[in-house]
Amino acid sequence: MSLLNIKDLSLSIAGVEILHNVSIDMQPGEIVAITGESGSGKSLTALATMALLPRGAVVKGQIFLDKNDILTTSELELCAIRGRKIGMVFQEPMTALNPVKTIGSQVAETIIIHEKVSKTEANKRATDMLRRVGLEVSPLRYPHELSGGQRQRVVIAMAIVLRPKLLIADEPTTALDVTTQARILELLKDLVVSFDMGLLIITHDLAVVAEIADKIVVMQNGQIVEAEKTEELLSNMKHPYTRALFNASTHRVVMPEAISSETLLSVDSVVRTYTLPRNKILGSRPNFNALDNVNFRIGHGERVGLVGESGCGKSTLTRAILGVEDVQSGQITLDGESVFSGNKPNLDVRRKMQVVFQDPYSSFNPRHRVDRLIAEPLHVLENPPVGELKDLAVLKALEDVGLMGSDAKKFIHEFSGGQRQRIAIARALIIEPELIIFDEAVSALDVSVRAQVLDLIAELCHKRPLAYLFISHDLSVVRTVTDRVMIMRAGKIVEHGETEKVFTNPQNAYTKTLIAAAPRLPEITYAIEPV
Repeated sequence: MSLLNIKDLSLSIAGVEILHNVSIDMQPGEIVAITGESGSGKSLTALATMALLPRGAVVKGQIFLDKNDILTTSELELCAIRGRKIGMVFQEPMTALNPVKTIGSQVAETIIIHEKVSKTEANKRATDMLRRVGLEVSPLRYPHELSGGQRQRVVIAMAIVLRPKLLIADEPTTALDVTTQARILELLKDLVVSFDMGLLIITHDLAVVAEIADKIVVMQNGQIVEAEKTEELLSNMKHPYTRALFNASTHRVVMPEAISSETLLSVDSVVRTYTLPRNKILGSRPNFNALDNVNFRIGHGERVGLVGESGCGKSTLTRAILGVEDVQSGQITLDGESVFSGNKPNLDVRRKMQVVFQDPYSSFNPRHRVDRLIAEPLHVLENPPVGELKDLAVLKALEDVGLMGSDAKKFIHEFSGGQRQRIAIARALIIEPELIIFDEAVSALDVSVRAQVLDLIAELCHKRPLAYLFISHDLSVVRTVTDRVMIMRAGKIVEHGETEKVFTNPQNAYTKTLIAAAPRLPEITYAIEPV
């Protein structure tokens, strides 16, 4: 008997059809992956299965969990089903956790709601489950005290503490570094075997899909275009959209040859230490070395990658380079000028640098139009252009990233994720900086949009001698868009060199671990047809 049987599911919101005749059959102990581009209907299918759809949604079809039709079940009964029979791991764990409650109490709360047990018993079971998911920290810790991977384990513990028959994981590895991602995937596979539960995983990472799933469901524009067992689908992709997705996952861009030039950015013996809270009431406050004697150079027009696990010091280094945060010792210079002048950022240097963030939407003011958003960096210039000159600068920046002049009068919510990232790059380019820092700039994008953004970066490098520091946990992306790569661990650069040499012949044990942990697509031998 099927564990989950979705039959001819159709969904519309405000008269707009979102899902059309979606059918998925899933057995106990089976891992089914739903993949596709953003907006394909993956997450709404999961939310429909949980009966957590927005108001006004019109649903047709059937969703059977065991013998229960979720769509005809009362809300009171659904409250008993959610958590006990079906659990869900949401994409962003920080938003799924209560910031003012300890992680142990949040896991225990799930038990108390569904079972008549004492608070002491619930806390004990919660602590045991946190250990079961590999979280060796105190249950008295708060979410903000944990790393991204640790928070993800807490959310998983909350979802499985009552051993549900079905677990839904919505992008559980997005924005996680490769080693944490590998541990989370191994954990999910282990839980499926141990609890004999079904796992419905939603992800745009096709390497993850190929590695973990028993069956793959490919969605496009709210419809299933292909659904087969993993081995069968990978060896015989029938739909052009499926082939296009997998082709985009292995997309390599053509970069201009690296040029030898004088040093642009110099980081010399940089140390950044933070003072941590006391472990004891009368004890001394321990120190944490976020950056420990970091040294490297970036030349004019050079593309350098920075890779490492969460917490290794990448973000601290970024803030230090941008002059947002001072360092205790060492020096950071751009074109021979220090990024700090006294105790303040050197604005003359800051004008020569820009940053592109991971989530473009959160880095823009949604109330402002695109022309104003792109023009924001102009205020750091000594003589910023005004009037027609300003409009021309905005137009040029938009055209440089493949957008139209008419887009200048639109709001940011009117664009897709890939277009928003293009706008973020346009904003970075408008003052023609000497150095751009890409901070996880493609990690949250689906494979096809990611390929487009990488093509754009390559195109810009062909047009101008663009120097950038590309920070990412996606090793395949770093490999294709950088000349050199640095591997960072615990605040230190443990290995650096030409990108291809580091990837093909790593010298440091940690580098070898990172490369081994990265999920890989199997060799696909079909001839890719034009789409």
